[in-house]
Amino acid sequence: MKKIFGLALALVVAGAFLLPPVFAQDSMIKKAVFIIPQENFQDDEFAQPLAILENNEVLVTVASTTLNEATGMNGAKTTPDILVQDVNVDDFDAVVFIGGSGAAQYIDDPLAHKIAQEAIAKNKILGGICLAPRILANAGVLKDKNATVYPSEGDKLKTCGVNYTAKPVEKDGNIITADGPGSAKEFGETLLKALKAETK
Repeated sequence: MKKIFGLALALVVAGAFLLPPVFAQDSMIKKAVFIIPQENFQDDEFAQPLAILENNEVLVTVASTTLNEATGMNGAKTTPDILVQDVNVDDFDAVVFIGGSGAAQYIDDPLAHKIAQEAIAKNKILGGICLAPRILANAGVLKDKNATVYPSEGDKLKTCGVNYTAKPVEKDGNIITADGPGSAKEFGETLLKALKAETK
């Protein structure tokens, strides 16, 4: 009986060393914040990257200028988790600005610019899709960088010193931009690939 008990105890102790501690697992979880307008975010640009990241165990927080229900251009609805003013860049591995006509609210917004600038300064992944790359351009983080945007906005990127490539998705260092809803899936996949690369 003592031998059986001793063997069982030995297996439990060995298992404790083989299993990774919970805190170690938690520290490896990647986190992203999606910044959306309170009205008229682009549904696919939000939903497709969100699904891709969450299906691959990336924890996504949604931020907006309201904690009330936000509405997409095509009727999608989501309730933000936090206010934009409460976004702490240190808490995330990626900061992503979602497009849609409502994203215009952030183009000249000093707080949105500050968040984008901090993301680059702290070596985070920074993303923008559709109209949202204009937010990054006006924040000054796209100067001399390759980037794309919704086709009608290309010249506005150029005036900010951006090398506008007109590609569906563009990656330059830690900055990932995309041109619109048709590229939402590729945008999400590119974000995921960049996040995974950080763990290697």
